[in-house]
Amino acid sequence: MTSFKALAFGSYTEVKYHPFTGVDREIEQLLEPELQVVSTEDYGLMNKEQLSDCKLVVSYTEFSDEKLSAAQSGALLSYVAGGGGLLVVHNGISLQRNQELGVMLGAHFTHHPDFTALHMTIPSREHPIMQGINDFVIEDEPYYFEQLPYFESTILAEYPHGGAMRQAAWCHEFGQGRVVYLMPGHHLPSFSVEPFRQMIRRGGLWAAGLL
Repeated sequence: MTSFKALAFGSYTEVKYHPFTGVDREIEQLLEPELQVVSTEDYGLMNKEQLSDCKLVVSYTEFSDEKLSAAQSGALLSYVAGGGGLLVVHNGISLQRNQELGVMLGAHFTHHPDFTALHMTIPSREHPIMQGINDFVIEDEPYYFEQLPYFESTILAEYPHGGAMRQAAWCHEFGQGRVVYLMPGHHLPSFSVEPFRQMIRRGGLWAAGLL
């Protein structure tokens, strides 16, 4: 079987809430053997030359006041629009600090209520990412989003909270590439929930064009 390269970005040293340690190994193992994942906090690798060798970029980024440089943001936009895959997990939505990347993600994170048990339902069972995945419960942070108007995304999972159904995962095409967002993943125990593990694997492979 041919194995392709992937880059996964997260934080090891300057961490407020979501350390990449441990999470990185889970993502690496879930995407093997199709994708060989290199995990890093070196955003200097987010450049045209490095990304050109990748089938997939994974974002578990944690930015508070910081954001990517214009060169890094432009390289990621060009990579996805040109046919690359992007898998964004939980706090990886912080890519929205760069407004142009927020547009590519298709939604804007606004806030999250307290950590709790979330009952996930699957509205798009026919989608390749969700095939074989049934409704499940996961203890995690209920992120709230504003979906961008006029942006067509397929909602992969949702959950009831605060009197409404909330989006928990979605995917769409962006230019010639593909983007997947998965809301769970606040801490390492989240990655032991089997349906979520399958969403990571299948979501990553779909974004990379391998599913």
